Amino acid sequence: MDFRQLETFVAIAKFKSFSKAADYLFLTQPTISNHIQNLENQLGTILINRTNKKVTLTKAGEILYSHALDILNKRELALFNLEQFKGKIEGTLEIATSTTPEQYILPQFLNSFHRIYPDVKYHLLHFDSLQVVDSIINGEIDFGIVGAREDNKRLNYINLMADRLVVIAPNTAPYRDMNSISIDFLKSSKMILREEGSGTRKIFEQALHQQNISIDGFNVVAYIENTETIKQCVRLGLGLSIVSELSIADEVNFNFLKKIEIEGLDLCRNFYFTYHRYRTLSPLAETFKNYVIEHSHPAPIKQKV
Repeated sequence: MDFRQLETFVAIAKFKSFSKAADYLFLTQPTISNHIQNLENQLGTILINRTNKKVTLTKAGEILYSHALDILNKRELALFNLEQFKGKIEGTLEIATSTTPEQYILPQFLNSFHRIYPDVKYHLLHFDSLQVVDSIINGEIDFGIVGAREDNKRLNYINLMADRLVVIAPNTAPYRDMNSISIDFLKSSKMILREEGSGTRKIFEQALHQQNISIDGFNVVAYIENTETIKQCVRLGLGLSIVSELSIADEVNFNFLKKIEIEGLDLCRNFYFTYHRYRTLSPLAETFKNYVIEHSHPAPIKQKV
C-alpha cells in the first residue's frame, strides 16, 4: 500500500467517479483502475462497488477512507513542516463557505493571509451552510465557514464573530422613517427569502418558531441565493428581505437601502469555522484555521442555533 494508491482511492471516494478522479490526479483511467485493483489485492478485500451506475464504497472501503485521509494529511504535515523549516509554505487551500462569509468576511482573511504566505493559492467553493456541513461529513472537503450550526456530534464549531439579521427595504416612503416593524407588518408585505439550506434563512425560521410562527404565513414572492441580487431586487421594490447586517454597510451609508429591525424577534447569530471532529486537517488548512481564529472577533453566543 503506497501513497499513490491511497490518493487514488480517496479521489474516487470524493468524486464518486473513476474518470473524474483520473482527471483530478492527471492520470489515465486504466492507471486509476490498476491502483485500486492492486490496493484491493494487497488488503484482501473489495473497497469499491463497481456494479452500480454511481460508484460507492463498500463497508471495508468506508473503514479505510477515514484512515486514508489521516495518513495523507499526516504525510502533508511532514512535508509542510519541512518546507516551513526551509522558510517556504505553499500549496492550494480549498475553502468551502456559505454566501455571507464568502462575500463579506473571507476576502479580508485571504488578503491578510496572502501577505504572510504569498506562495499559497486558493480555491473557493460556494455552498449554502447545509451543503458545507454535508461535504465535510462526507469527506469531500476539510473545513468550511458557515452562518448556522447543525446539530451533529461529528463536527467541531469554532466561533469566529457575531452577526445580526435585519430587514432591508427601499429607502423610500413609508420605510424611510421606520426603525422597527412588527411581525404582522412583515407578514403583510411581499418578501424575498434565501434558499432552503441557507444559514440566514435557518436563523430567521428558528426565531419565528420561538414565537410559534410559520414561514408559510409570509407572502414570499422570490427565493434567491445571491445576496447582491436580493439587495438589487429590494432597491427596485420587488419586496422586503432578511439579510446579514454585514452585507448592507455600504448601501445603508449611501442611503440606497433602509435597515429595519423586527420587534420582538432575536436575530443575532454567529459565524463559525467548522471541521470534522475525528479527522486530521491538512497542515495548510490547520495553519489557515489558526490564523482565522487569531484574527477573528468572536463574541458570546447570543442565540442557540
